[in-house]
Amino acid sequence: MRRPTIAAGAVAVALLAFLVAGCGGGKTVGAVPDTVVGTLATTPSPDASLPALTLKGDATAGKQVFASGGCGGCHTLKDSAATGNVGPNLDSTKPAFELVVTRVSLGKSPMPAFSKAKGGQLEDQQIADVAQYVSTVAGH
Repeated sequence: MRRPTIAAGAVAVALLAFLVAGCGGGKTVGAVPDTVVGTLATTPSPDASLPALTLKGDATAGKQVFASGGCGGCHTLKDSAATGNVGPNLDSTKPAFELVVTRVSLGKSPMPAFSKAKGGQLEDQQIADVAQYVSTVAGH
């Protein structure tokens, strides 16, 4: 008769542990970290076959892409009043056009790829535009 009681107790403990873990222990749980630790590469990846690298970007159009694409939710960029802190602070890192094209096109964890060719939402011209915008205004 003792076996069912032990089994019922074990199930109750497991269920309680599951419920507490699922509730986050009373804390607010987010899908992404508050900050990213690490450095931003200063050169793009060796994949120079990205079409946006060959296009001339328009910084004015790129500002709109930055705003509508949700970039400010993860990045800080003074010119756009963005204060995100998940990805690199673009004013501090001042990335070059080529690096922005590479990161926006291909992504790098936790940032997803935004190129339509890679399953994202941006056309090559939009990527060139946002890269021109970021590389022009970052740090100013």
